[in-house]
Amino acid sequence: MNSGIEDDIESVLHIAREVSVFKIPPLKANEGHRAGEWGDLAQPLWKGRLRILEKNSGVTILFEDGTTGELFAKADYDPSKPCVEAVLDSSRYFVVRIEDNGRKAYIGMGFIERTDSFDFSVALQDYTKRWRASQNPSEPSENEDKPSPHIPAGPKKDFSLKEGQTFSIAIPGKKKAATETSMDLLSTSSSSSASGASGGGFPLLPPPPSSGTRRR
Repeated sequence: MNSGIEDDIESVLHIAREVSVFKIPPLKANEGHRAGEWGDLAQPLWKGRLRILEKNSGVTILFEDGTTGELFAKADYDPSKPCVEAVLDSSRYFVVRIEDNGRKAYIGMGFIERTDSFDFSVALQDYTKRWRASQNPSEPSENEDKPSPHIPAGPKKDFSLKEGQTFSIAIPGKKKAATETSMDLLSTSSSSSASGASGGGFPLLPPPPSSGTRRR
């Protein structure tokens, strides 16, 4: 009984109060859709409300009458093969693949405001991220505890001061402090030269990439 109740739980991911639906021409080979080729955009095929509804079984995009709630069309959204495609010439228009009893059709869809189309896209992107995380639950933890590729490999060295040890710093423009009788950890030029000649120590890291070659 409880499982049946859980199956009925649904959440609304997005609501657009008004969208327009258009009949669109067939897609030309190797080209994307363009809203400018749909004819008079001021004369849509249908106007109404859009809802993105999520259930345990998945997400559905519903085109409904804004007053009565009567269903005009619906599209099941599968992130592995999305049924929504943005057009090339506008951020407010999309092409949606709808299916009914095995039959497929493509319709154009447009928003009045760009903010509505942005919210629509974000709702689908957020769901897609959650869907991918559910498909690969162990993926985020795979990179945990892995050493950075930009840090030289090797055992960690202990540079902390031992009991009784001190160090001195020479400040330019001031008289040099009296020489400490203990080990001077910062003025071992001879030892560092020797280590460099023998190939020991940490190699120099390459500089960070400039803004012109920044990875995207």
